[in-house]
Amino acid sequence: MGAYETLVVERPDPAVARIVMNRPEARNAQNLQMTYDLNAAFDDAVQDDTVKVIILAGAGPHFSAGHDLRATTKNEAGIDFAPVGAWGGFREPGAHGRMAREQEIYLQITRRWRNLAKPTIAEVHGKCIAGGLMLAWACDLIVAADNAEFCDPVVTMGVCGVEWFVHPWELGPRKAKELLFTADSWSAQDAYRLGMVNHVVPAAELSAFTLALAQRIAAKPAFALKMTKEAVNRSVDIQGQPAAIDQAFALHQLCHAHNLQEFGMIVDPSGLHPSVRKQVKV
Repeated sequence: MGAYETLVVERPDPAVARIVMNRPEARNAQNLQMTYDLNAAFDDAVQDDTVKVIILAGAGPHFSAGHDLRATTKNEAGIDFAPVGAWGGFREPGAHGRMAREQEIYLQITRRWRNLAKPTIAEVHGKCIAGGLMLAWACDLIVAADNAEFCDPVVTMGVCGVEWFVHPWELGPRKAKELLFTADSWSAQDAYRLGMVNHVVPAAELSAFTLALAQRIAAKPAFALKMTKEAVNRSVDIQGQPAAIDQAFALHQLCHAHNLQEFGMIVDPSGLHPSVRKQVKV
């Protein structure tokens, strides 16, 4: 597997690829470089027939602080990086270009990761915030350290939750509303009780436990694993999850348009940390 600017890829077992987000100084916030590094690393693991299970982890004290909202170099989706989705119009003004960007780097690419043809496990510790939830939710299983915390504070920023809107599917409708309305952080035990997390283990045992789980899965026939994942994902799709995500994404874009008209930026600045308030991508 190749080298990546924002990731470390490990092979703790011949049948297991462990992809580690490696921006600890930014709490593994997902910038465009990380987005496309992740996509390439996932593709490499899927195309390697010796890999049967993929683990997604984070270096440093936190799994992921979500999307990196700071305007940095190589920040133009579809321009600085070759697009992987079926959307165009990245240079178009207004809502057209904004929706093209978010279709590419948030909605379509997360859906692509959710549908990878091999079992994936999120190994979550520390903070898992907003876009970090999207990364974990795209995986088939979630193993959480007992110090993990989960939060989607995006309503505080004047938007109806993150772009990969599977909150009702992960938590049920009432608890999804509570998570979004309050922007509270929920513990690993809360997430486990609600069925969002498969296992909670002591932080010191997280990597070893996740690897052992991956090895048990990797002992099964590769084609049967792929077909089982396909069967479960298609069952959820038939229940309407893709259409539900798409309609929520449209409302997400409406929130951006409202905020741009109201505040001159695509989020409500009162909900932003001061360090990023003036650096948000408009």
